[in-house]
Amino acid sequence: MTTPRDLLIITMDVAPIRPLERGDLSLALAGAELIDLLGAEALVLEDDRVVPRLSVATGDRLLDEAASALVRQPPYERAGEWLWRRGRGLSSAYLDALEAGGQITRRRHGWLPLRSGQAVPVDSPARRQAMDRWASDEPVLASLAAAIGIREEPTGDVAGVAGEAAVTVLAAVNDAVMELEAVRQRRAIEKAAFDNVWRGP
Repeated sequence: MTTPRDLLIITMDVAPIRPLERGDLSLALAGAELIDLLGAEALVLEDDRVVPRLSVATGDRLLDEAASALVRQPPYERAGEWLWRRGRGLSSAYLDALEAGGQITRRRHGWLPLRSGQAVPVDSPARRQAMDRWASDEPVLASLAAAIGIREEPTGDVAGVAGEAAVTVLAAVNDAVMELEAVRQRRAIEKAAFDNVWRGP
């Protein structure tokens, strides 16, 4: 299991402190991929630019896809740019991968077909691993969860566990989530203003 898969399982098992947005989750999953690829020495961060290094097989299809999607020509890509590019639709890709691997199932809702039900993790070693990591307050997973509203800000030392580059990635995730929230708020204001125009005095 990888950090993105652990994070996705956590989102299904732990009640968030604020509503979980799919776009936020996709950005956090992309950040989790970067952190795992840093750990695998598939890349380094120079300032905040993602510089590919070794071509390594991680054993995880989506993580290998992420590695192969890295920009390999200077000036390389900033971590924030990676999050937006890689993150598009990423939560759905990971959800599909977990379902295909038998790690989640769909809860039925009356007459609705199984596919349309709520995704829930099955009791499995993968789920237990994710929950053990969560219970231990592991700083990287806790920080990603805090960024998307699953928990309050963690107190663990991310730099001591995963290095300064991971701190840079987590800062980029936080910035991207805040930027996305600002976009949502602006659109809500514009929609309300438009509705008011049509509603009239």
